[in-house]
Amino acid sequence: MNLRMGKMMFAAVDLGSNSFRLHIGEPAADGIRVVRSARDPVRLGAGLDKDDCLTPAAIEAALESLQGFGQLLATYPLQAVRVVGTNALRLARNADEFLPLAEKAIGYPIEVISGEEEGRLIYLGVAATAGHGNQQQLVVDIGGGSTELVLGRGAQILRVESFSIGTVRKNVLFFPEGRIDRSSFQAAVLSARSRFEDAAEGFGSGNWELVCGSSGTIRAVGDALARNSIGDGLMRYETLQLLRERLIGFGHTSRIALAGLKPDRAEVISGGLAILIGLMEELGIEQIMPVQAGLRMGLIWDMHLRSTSGDRRDAAVQAFATRFQVDPLRVQRVAAAADMLYKSARPGGDNQRLLCWAAQLHEVGLIVSRTGFHKHGAYLVEHADLPGFSAREQRKLGQLVLAQKGNLRKLGNAMDDPDFCCAVLALRLATVLMHSHESDSAKLLRLHVRNRIEVEAPADLLQQHPTLSWWLTRERGEWEEIGRPFLLKPA
Repeated sequence: MNLRMGKMMFAAVDLGSNSFRLHIGEPAADGIRVVRSARDPVRLGAGLDKDDCLTPAAIEAALESLQGFGQLLATYPLQAVRVVGTNALRLARNADEFLPLAEKAIGYPIEVISGEEEGRLIYLGVAATAGHGNQQQLVVDIGGGSTELVLGRGAQILRVESFSIGTVRKNVLFFPEGRIDRSSFQAAVLSARSRFEDAAEGFGSGNWELVCGSSGTIRAVGDALARNSIGDGLMRYETLQLLRERLIGFGHTSRIALAGLKPDRAEVISGGLAILIGLMEELGIEQIMPVQAGLRMGLIWDMHLRSTSGDRRDAAVQAFATRFQVDPLRVQRVAAAADMLYKSARPGGDNQRLLCWAAQLHEVGLIVSRTGFHKHGAYLVEHADLPGFSAREQRKLGQLVLAQKGNLRKLGNAMDDPDFCCAVLALRLATVLMHSHESDSAKLLRLHVRNRIEVEAPADLLQQHPTLSWWLTRERGEWEEIGRPFLLKPA
């Protein structure tokens, strides 16, 4: 057992399309110090069949890797752990079947993050580690299943976009069975250029002062250039052309002989190089500087920031609410009442923060229509680009927004979770109180959520406000319709 108990320690696990990778780090005076790393070339992206389902062999390899990672994580006193899935799990149609098995194997929840969130985390890791002051920079990350472009200045992200083009499928499509020739390389480069041509206006030359490359692919290419004395050893466009010629000369993946290039990297380097050349041609990039930072470092920084100076998700919710012109006074009343009601039934419950965010966003759908606004709001919340949120969190947040009114059958088996059920009840009652102009009365109510729903309310409150009594009677009917007895008890 590792007994490093003096400092906070965080672990980040990246379930990439090419490799599964792990970092364990701790805050230090000059940033984050990585105390342990691990890498497993699972190649999950190559394990997707023609229907975009993970094959049994791919699942078996992934679970074996995750069990090993779980055993490693158990030897460290970790304050927080985040495990994220990227493009392969975004694409996998059977991800819902795989994820429970994967979470059991590693012992932690797995978040499938959007490409945009992946890009933001990558930039966070680069900005926090590599620095570069106040220069405007473009960060490029070429992964096994997707490529992220992020434009930023200092710690501020200005623009982020994710493209579904990565080394694994590029190799399968253009270098089948490991064959490497000139025509295949040219076709692969042109294909890559076609994917990036729409990005030229926002990410092309003139928008940045330097370009950094953060992915394992880019670092592997940079290392191959330097260690094999190809050109001047720097990642310039002309030097990459020399590397392309060297790969064409090998003719086959199995014959690639470059100092420092691992066999599993050799299998996908042709596809990665084609993407890199196409990107440089389309965006007018002359040189890329590889950096030793990226998604995992961004995850560790994000956990560190959450524990010390704030959560990016709070800012994302506030910005989204402002964008969709919600009434700040109304959402403030609902949020305060919902929080009070939820705590009365589930002090320290798991859904407190999610409930707060749902309350702040519960009326975003009004910008679409007053009719069915909760449905419009739920769709917007679930499918929006919300920095800091995983896909699972956004689905749950959308469910809460949907649940604020109407029948409860639409929530399905989500209502089997007593804590989530309590959050739904708190939000619904908070909106009822707001509509009845009785938000301040939340402190007078008490909730009990067990086998049945109990709401304690002062008798004089219900007598003085007959519309509130009407709302609560209606609410009772909705809960009883899904088999949950609802008792309104005078306090």
